[in-house]
Amino acid sequence: MVKLRAKCLLVGDAAVGKSALSHMFHSDGTLFQKNYSMELYIVDSAGKQTLVEACEKMWGEVSLLCLVFDLSSEQSFANCSHWMERVRAHCRGKHLPGVLVGNKTDLSTRREVQASVAQEWAESQGLEYHETSAKEKENCDAPILALATAFHSLYQEHRETIQNLCPG
Repeated sequence: MVKLRAKCLLVGDAAVGKSALSHMFHSDGTLFQKNYSMELYIVDSAGKQTLVEACEKMWGEVSLLCLVFDLSSEQSFANCSHWMERVRAHCRGKHLPGVLVGNKTDLSTRREVQASVAQEWAESQGLEYHETSAKEKENCDAPILALATAFHSLYQEHRETIQNLCPG
């Protein structure tokens, strides 16, 4: 049996819900069939500036990106550009599939970032866009499923490339 391992980098400002989303993924094993041997490592990066550089050293070889912002904070969305610059610098131009997650849909009365604006920015960065509420457990599986699908597609592409290199 072949084990596929992907390392997913989880980044965004402090208090946008990165750890809550990660916990939702890790605590609910019913979302994945038990007969698969697929491993997804999620590296939950600190959002505080003082810890970012130390965390970058632990990022290692990343396969996927999950960029999270708080829908009730325009500033956390604006800082997504900064996070993308850091990730791209770390990955040295390597294509990194991923998702942009607008978290905290439960705070709809305090919403500062419209879905259409976030969707447009995500597309400009080559990311899929999802909105979630980790607190209310709403739509938390969608970004993880999108990441797993993206990783599977990458795997298929690499497999085809290797098969095309082999004579016969």
